[in-house]
Amino acid sequence: MATTPRIPSSRNEPGHETGEDRSLSELVGEVTGDLQTLFRQEVALAKAEVREEAVKAGKASGLLGGAALAGYLTVLMLSLAAVFGLAELIGLGWSALVVAVLWAIAGAVLFVMGRNRMREVSPTPERTIETLKEDAQWAKHPTR
Repeated sequence: MATTPRIPSSRNEPGHETGEDRSLSELVGEVTGDLQTLFRQEVALAKAEVREEAVKAGKASGLLGGAALAGYLTVLMLSLAAVFGLAELIGLGWSALVVAVLWAIAGAVLFVMGRNRMREVSPTPERTIETLKEDAQWAKHPTR
């Protein structure tokens, strides 16, 4: 019956060095590895935050684009209303004017919504800045 070698599961068991037995180069290597991992995590967090803000900016831009289209249609309908209104002085021109007013209201609503959403967009990765501050505090006092 073959037995597999036992791997120490705790640093205090025989066969595993304690912190006192470890060399300076091992400790520096471990700290360097931890810092690399921390840096990678911070970069990943920053990327996620920037991506999230880009999505918000894209949606707000879409609403502003919709407002621009509605503004264009407002001008078009107002122009048509003026043409038909002057041509007939009543009837067809007034109906085009009503449509133009409805487009103006839609454009105003889309513009206000887009502007409000754009105000919510933050170009700075707030969570990353906060965790970097925490990391700097830890680096200054790692034993606390």
